[in-house]
Amino acid sequence: MYQTDNLETIQNFKGKYPKQLWYLFFSEMWERFSFYGMRGMLVIFMVSQLMMNGEVANLQYGATQAFVYAFTFIGGLFADKILGYRKSLFWGGLLMIVGSVILAIDPKQFFFFGISFTIVGTGFFKPNISTMVGKLYKDDDIRRDAGFSLFYAGVNLGALIGGYICIAVANGSMLSSMVPEHLRWNVAFGFASVVMFISLITFTQTQKSLGPIGLSPLTHLETSKRKLYEYATYIGSLIVLPIIMTMVSKTEYTDIFMYIIGPCSLLYLFYEMKNYSVAENKKLLAALVFIIFSIFFWAFFEQSGGSLSLFAANNLNNTMFGMKFDPNGVNNSANSLFVIVFAALVGMVWLWMARKKIEPNTIVKFGLGFLFLAGGFYVFYYTKFFADANGMTGLDLFTFGWFVITFGELCLSPIGMSVMTKLSPEKLQAVLMGMWFLASAYGQYFAGLLGANIAKASEHATNLEKLNIYADGYKQLALYALIAGIILIVIAPLVKKLMQGVK
Repeated sequence: MYQTDNLETIQNFKGKYPKQLWYLFFSEMWERFSFYGMRGMLVIFMVSQLMMNGEVANLQYGATQAFVYAFTFIGGLFADKILGYRKSLFWGGLLMIVGSVILAIDPKQFFFFGISFTIVGTGFFKPNISTMVGKLYKDDDIRRDAGFSLFYAGVNLGALIGGYICIAVANGSMLSSMVPEHLRWNVAFGFASVVMFISLITFTQTQKSLGPIGLSPLTHLETSKRKLYEYATYIGSLIVLPIIMTMVSKTEYTDIFMYIIGPCSLLYLFYEMKNYSVAENKKLLAALVFIIFSIFFWAFFEQSGGSLSLFAANNLNNTMFGMKFDPNGVNNSANSLFVIVFAALVGMVWLWMARKKIEPNTIVKFGLGFLFLAGGFYVFYYTKFFADANGMTGLDLFTFGWFVITFGELCLSPIGMSVMTKLSPEKLQAVLMGMWFLASAYGQYFAGLLGANIAKASEHATNLEKLNIYADGYKQLALYALIAGIILIVIAPLVKKLMQGVK
């Protein structure tokens, strides 16, 4: 049993990291194994098992991932107003386990049904564990960015293991002697359910150490009334599942949803802003700048699960440093490996720069993130110059592209989660974190559209022609990322003023 600490004791921890961060680290690590393991299989499964063409598979991928991240906004809202972070996380984890089990039983027959459970479940799980990490720190604690960087390493440790193992098992590159060919996809999806169960057990066994963090916001109500709101939330999230299944399976409904959810979330935020001071509203406007630019970042970055999956399957050889690897496994996990290796180091660099009073403002970090992203996509473009006559190119150079992009991600994503908690008022933290993930939803949505356009252009091409079409598309993305990075650095002084001293 863990002794329940009060909030002041938790936030006055000694050293670089609070002990509670490690518990949340491992819970998130296993959940991300489940999520990224399934994400890495989606496009390949749809093309090889559901017989979709590349264009349709990219659109379906964008729709699925867009709904996953869009529901983080809705999950954050219900956590803020009704469930609290802990119950929301637990409910989301249960739904994700059910979805993974359904996919493990019969992924072809129940693909969209199982995916619908994971979409709603992730919406309840993902934004709230990130918000709890932020609450481990006082507002002015300079260790916060380092804490989020370590937490982000946990995300990527799960993504590394799940991202490689699941697709490698499904493709027969791993455990082929143990898993019959007709059950490979079932077993791969089954891994996701097992590790999600481990994630949930980890959280339930350590949550007492969080003290008051994440408890119900309705403790002032009578127990019966509070339970009524909670049960209504649970039942409502089950009722919505068939609707989600229909909207995900028909991408035209996804278009309508994306046209509505973004403007509605902005209107809700503007409505809430009337309850806060001018200084607090300036911070919220600064947060919107980060949110808007992150859409463009994720639209490019998330080609990993879409067009880059097909690029890896069709145009990458399977050797690196003289050893054989599953190309899609590498595509799904290389970035995560580099995050694990360098996240703590980057976090320490930010701490060192803060002590020397030379740490760049967060908006400049965002700009640097786009510059690294541009460099990585230019490397993907450059792989065309090393291709053979069959359109096959080097896995090692492709992996180097992910190495470059990783530093862009480390400049943006963990810092982005941290700045959302810094810029938002106490009662809006989960909502603003949800909007941060909603920006990822739009990024995923546009990633699907970009990937579909590339796939459509290469539909009847030879493998060598496909390589050139994909590579030229990545060159265009590199140019757009470069422009976005420059714009962010130029407007940094203006955004810094809006941030009211937040770094």
